[in-house]
Amino acid sequence: MSSSIRKAINSDALTRLAQAIAVAVSATLAGCSSHVPQTDAAHTPNIAARAKQKPIWLSEKPTPQAPQDVWERMRQGFQLQDSLGVNPRIEQQRLWFASNPSFLENAGERGSLYIHYIVERLEERNMPLELALLPVIESAYNPMAYSRANAVGLWQFIPSTGRYFNLRQTRFYDGRRDITASTTAAMDYLTRLHDMFNGDWLLALAAYNAGEGTVSRAIERNEKLGLPTDYWNLPLPAETQAYVPKLLALSQVVLAPEAYGVNLNPIANEPYFQVVEINQRMDLSKVAAVANIDEDELFQLNPAFKQRTTIDGPQHLLVPTSKAQLLTASLSTMRPEELISKKPLKPVFEGADDSEIASLKRAYRVKRGDNLGTIAKANKVDIKDLQRWNKLTGKNLKVGQTLVMQDTTKRSSGRTTTVVAANTKKSQTQYKVKQGDSLYMVAKRFNVEMQHLKRWNPRVGQALKPGQMLTVYSPH
Repeated sequence: MSSSIRKAINSDALTRLAQAIAVAVSATLAGCSSHVPQTDAAHTPNIAARAKQKPIWLSEKPTPQAPQDVWERMRQGFQLQDSLGVNPRIEQQRLWFASNPSFLENAGERGSLYIHYIVERLEERNMPLELALLPVIESAYNPMAYSRANAVGLWQFIPSTGRYFNLRQTRFYDGRRDITASTTAAMDYLTRLHDMFNGDWLLALAAYNAGEGTVSRAIERNEKLGLPTDYWNLPLPAETQAYVPKLLALSQVVLAPEAYGVNLNPIANEPYFQVVEINQRMDLSKVAAVANIDEDELFQLNPAFKQRTTIDGPQHLLVPTSKAQLLTASLSTMRPEELISKKPLKPVFEGADDSEIASLKRAYRVKRGDNLGTIAKANKVDIKDLQRWNKLTGKNLKVGQTLVMQDTTKRSSGRTTTVVAANTKKSQTQYKVKQGDSLYMVAKRFNVEMQHLKRWNPRVGQALKPGQMLTVYSPH
């Protein structure tokens, strides 16, 4: 067989083989498809129903919502309550707060302007939020508070300690009253004391009250005698013995105010004030008028400017958050002279209200044989007013001592009558507290704001006492 014939046969065989394989594969595929179960849309839900659902795992816990009330935020940051146990010194102070609920209630209302700011600064430093209650103990949250030891402001800095922590004090400005500056200084001081006493906050607080030297000497004494050196066992001054229990008791009352009959009004957990930069001298009364801010409120936020004008102080003002934008816009369009009063500056009588300062003042030099009663009678003033004007806590006088008296009222037949302070255009009344009176009731009776009544009477911090004299101002 020739090669050409063999090639033709082989080619034909290969062609037939390929055709046979193709037929076999087609048959196989057809057979497989005939055994696949047929489904339609109607059967799909049944399959889904039979499918087992896999559990859904949460990778993170839900973020808790921030408290709406700053009191609640404060409670969440308390750090000094552990391991206190039953302590009679704390219980004694707690009983006092429960018996005098108006003290904390009034301090909380005054502090509503500042507490959020202080809580935030403490949180930034991871400090116990009980420390936000320290101004309640120190000053009843009154930035104008003034003590016998010449301590001033919310945190009650004496002059030397204030200067050590860069709180400048001049005729026009007192950094101890500056809300933000004094708060920073207080936290710096407390942090330093905390480090000095090896992280013991109770010893740090005792030193804040009595001085680090007093506490250090008490510790050294106990060490020599082999006695415990914790706060509760130290021989400290009586005031310091009560100081720390007072703060701890106050914290416990804040934890459960209803249990102690205290009504703490909610304070919004948001900034009350905002810093507005300034670049010129301004009178607070002018600034208040421009931004439609209550003048008293503006001064409560900027009490360091002793004459209510921005001299010697920082180049900024604290203003209510809601008014900051309006003030910034107004300042950008006003001429400098529009923000300065034409009235000459006058020395400020420390601790008194400006409307009182505006009235005529007299000086009296104490002579041998004088006492408060004879001086008050001779000058036709009240003994309590004489004590208040001169920050006298008792009745002892020294020969040669100078007393300040103010002609804020005119008296006829022994009865106090209303007079007008020339620069305030407000009438002043002296009100004698009666049994059952409260600040709220007095404010309502005279149709004035309770916060203004507190400002006019800065030394009224606790519950009112019958016979106490209150100063009240009201428009014509």
